Amino acid sequence: MLWLGIAVATAFFTAAGDALVKHYLRPFGTAKMALARVLAPIFFLLPLLLLQPWPPLDRVFWRTVLILLPLETTALLCYMEALRVSPLSLTVPFLAFTPAFMIVTGALILGEHLNTQGILGIFLIVCGSYALHLNTLHQGLLAPFRAILRERGSLLMLLVAFLYAITSVLGKLAVQHSSPFFFACFYFVVHGVFAVAVLRIFFRVRPLELIRLCPRGVLLVGLAQSAMVICHMWAISLAPAAYMIAVKRLSVLFGVLMGGLVFREEALASRLLGAVLMLAGVFLIALS
Repeated sequence: MLWLGIAVATAFFTAAGDALVKHYLRPFGTAKMALARVLAPIFFLLPLLLLQPWPPLDRVFWRTVLILLPLETTALLCYMEALRVSPLSLTVPFLAFTPAFMIVTGALILGEHLNTQGILGIFLIVCGSYALHLNTLHQGLLAPFRAILRERGSLLMLLVAFLYAITSVLGKLAVQHSSPFFFACFYFVVHGVFAVAVLRIFFRVRPLELIRLCPRGVLLVGLAQSAMVICHMWAISLAPAAYMIAVKRLSVLFGVLMGGLVFREEALASRLLGAVLMLAGVFLIALS
């Protein structure tokens, strides 16, 4: 059960990275938040990528990576904007929709099928999203859903969850045409370089300028992201990917707790209830 503790650590470092980037880099804008997020893992993973033997890589692998890069970069920018404009406890939980969306994308791309347990998991995730806004229930039964539509960060994170559903399935396809550890190193490095280039060209973000403006924030976010990557790769090498990713979604719960305890976000009880329901749905889908 070593993998379980490492997967929980992955979830913690994921949530810590979100909290740190929001706390330190929010004043500098979305693009700089995104830059801090992708920069550090490049330096850690590049030596691992260069030192290991590369498996044979076919056209399917390269075509899949070319599709992944713009999708993942779009998701990164939406993710950072969601963290910038809305509370952690009303944004991070919507990542739980990724496995729900993956049922659809998995069926379309990989030919996977839906079962009763998966349907129940989706239902719990939807119930959890409703529960996040239970404090608005006095305004009517549909008020929690209207509250979701009014929260820009929640809608952006729903888009991120949908994009991650596509990239997760495509990532699985790329792993099938390479190897898990190689792809983890390769993809974090290549996507990091790609994202830095996009941010430099289109948003005029300079890495050295960001380090000068907020050295502590860049360092702490970088450490959290690097620790997440290490734990992610370690855990996924020890356990079935579906189980590991489900446990990693504990980051939803950690994110809500950090939102309440660190940022003093309101309605913590209802948001915790929503996060727990959404996590239950994630686990049902993972075990289906």
